[in-house]
Amino acid sequence: MNGFASHDLDEGAFGEKSGLQGGLKTFDAFRGQWTVLILLICSVFSISEFKTWFKGSENHHFSVEKGVSHDLQLNLDIVVQMPCDALHVNIQDASGDRILAGELLKKDPTSWKLWTDKRNYDHEYQTLSREEPSRLEAQEEDAHVRHVLGEVRHNPRRKFPKGPKLRRGDAVDSCRIYGSLEGNKVQGDFHITARGHGYRDMGGHLDHSTTESHYYKYQYFLSVVPTIYSKGHQAALDSTLYTSKPSHSKNVIFTNQYAATSQGAELPENPYYIPGIFFKYNIEPILLMISEERSSFLSLLIRLVNTVSGVMVTGGWLYQIAGWGGELLRRGRKKRSEGVLDGKLADE
Repeated sequence: MNGFASHDLDEGAFGEKSGLQGGLKTFDAFRGQWTVLILLICSVFSISEFKTWFKGSENHHFSVEKGVSHDLQLNLDIVVQMPCDALHVNIQDASGDRILAGELLKKDPTSWKLWTDKRNYDHEYQTLSREEPSRLEAQEEDAHVRHVLGEVRHNPRRKFPKGPKLRRGDAVDSCRIYGSLEGNKVQGDFHITARGHGYRDMGGHLDHSTTESHYYKYQYFLSVVPTIYSKGHQAALDSTLYTSKPSHSKNVIFTNQYAATSQGAELPENPYYIPGIFFKYNIEPILLMISEERSSFLSLLIRLVNTVSGVMVTGGWLYQIAGWGGELLRRGRKKRSEGVLDGKLADE
């Protein structure tokens, strides 16, 4: 009619296109707001995946120590409120060796007041047996590989910080004992005692006039656990590498951790009781290996592709569901209307 059929025109020409054209129309229906939202979600998830990959993951593994080692490095930094010439520092271990630690460690006369003032704002020096927030935070950081390696690289030559400088008029009433020494890797007792008690010494012993409790004994019991920190070095987890002189690497640290308990008691004035500060340590027959590992870059790319693909597929589903819901609402409104001319509803 009116040349409609003669021009090869039919009603199908006014319907929805099929094939490529229909796909383009569906793609164009993906509104800009949805596109921005999908890109934002993909960016957030991708950044999170990259940060997780870059940080790596820590693995803790316990095993029986298979390596054979004979030496144990001891690091000490302590301030005792007594003159240096009145103190004896020694080590007696289970093998019967007696190490004159006082000759291997450094002793610096200092003032007790300066150290107590320094402790108020410096986290490196704390009173023993006090669980302060800064100490607990430092202990938590020491459990992570990245922090331990960073501290070692920060200043590898300087093990012990400088103490406060003596000023004119400061009372030199204390002794700072610090340094490193090598001992036998067996059960032992590191002790700091006063001159004339427990060990024979030329000259008279102390007169017990420094404290109200003249005879007092502080004991600390340490359980030492050999530990290996490694980063990106799977071979370092082999316990056979833990020897007395392990190979040095910037990504591997051979060290020890310890758990400590303490007690103190006043002693009777008897020559059989020795007052002082005693550190009894025992070597545990286990090895703790803490490694920080990072997956390959290819695995990161695969995870990113999976993340982006999942977000896009989910976004497409949500968009289709939203369109389907909107279509149902439009159909419901259309059924309730009589027509497009008067706009009256059926129930009016």
